Amino acid sequence: MDKNILGIDWGTSNRRAYLIDQHGACLAEHEDDQGMLAVGGRERFGDSLAGLLDAMGIGADVPVIMSGMVGSASGWQEVAYLDSAVPLQRLPQHLAPVSDAAWAGRCRIVPGYCYRNGAAVDVMRGEETQLLGAVALGHRDGWLVLPGTHSKWVLLRDGVIQSLSTYMTGELFAMLSARGTLSSMMGGDASDAEGYAIGLRQAALNEPLSNTLFRVRAGVVSRSAPQAQAPAVVSGLLIGAEFAAATRALAAGGGATGITVIGSTALAARYAVAAEHFGLQCDVLDPHRVYCAAISQFHHQAST
Repeated sequence: MDKNILGIDWGTSNRRAYLIDQHGACLAEHEDDQGMLAVGGRERFGDSLAGLLDAMGIGADVPVIMSGMVGSASGWQEVAYLDSAVPLQRLPQHLAPVSDAAWAGRCRIVPGYCYRNGAAVDVMRGEETQLLGAVALGHRDGWLVLPGTHSKWVLLRDGVIQSLSTYMTGELFAMLSARGTLSSMMGGDASDAEGYAIGLRQAALNEPLSNTLFRVRAGVVSRSAPQAQAPAVVSGLLIGAEFAAATRALAAGGGATGITVIGSTALAARYAVAAEHFGLQCDVLDPHRVYCAAISQFHHQAST
């Protein structure tokens, strides 16, 4: 198949699109704030997609692969989760065609994954595409971390999900910054290195997170700690809580000494600092490169 293919990472708040050729090269990119929430309803996804294609100058013959919240219950159409036992490299065999008659035959949606461990259940929708890209780039084994609103820690063995844990790190930081007793103290620089290190050190003590978060407020109102550091301390506590839990899982799973982070430069840098604090090596994969590698896999398998 010599056609190009358009991959769309359609999230809750944002949308990113990549035009990929038959050799896996990215020909064009587009990013906007037209995520699921901005679309305004299931019946409007078709019009939103048409606007995106028009903005990018994409012709009617280009197939479209979409991942993320577009396939959720609140998206264009709900696509059932795959069981985590399904290898990532088999994702292209499970794409769901869009049922909207105007787009049928052209647009398909990537399913998410559901992981079950006894009574515990976890899910991902969107991150599976990045994981497929990581596998395509040779990262078939080990711990992969996808930080963000809902940070994912995933253990892969030969391209199969062995463990999945989600942490509401980004969402909690946003909520604490927007309202509540800490919000008035969250106007400082969250990247302050000293404050971030304080939060990481406290998180490593494995104390209850609700207690350590309140102690940020107590430190400020008692004038024992500077208010300007509060956002960075909170960030360190939340990200550190991920690492404190994950390092226990790493130890239980054979004592892995490193992780691979798929994230933006700024966010990956914060996770790299946390990894060093918790004694872990940290490699970083560019999320755009990873996503394009995944779309290339869909393109390749569709043409064979």
